[in-house]
Amino acid sequence: MRYNELGKYIKLKREAAEISLNNFAINNDIDPAILSRIENLKQNIKLNILEKIAGGFNKSPAEFLTEFENF
Repeated sequence: MRYNELGKYIKLKREAAEISLNNFAINNDIDPAILSRIENLKQNIKLNILEKIAGGFNKSPAEFLTEFENF
């Protein structure tokens, strides 16, 4: 598994949806600085943040991770 690349995938999906980092973070109750560090692979992702990110894409964490694994 390449979960250390998950931040890049999050950024790719967010940009594909044409949502700014700040808007995505604020709309999903995530500190924009934390999301930026995750997307730039400077911080590991915690489960509670993964739940919020997945929810931002209308997915469960399991669905989001499965989609990432199949990407």
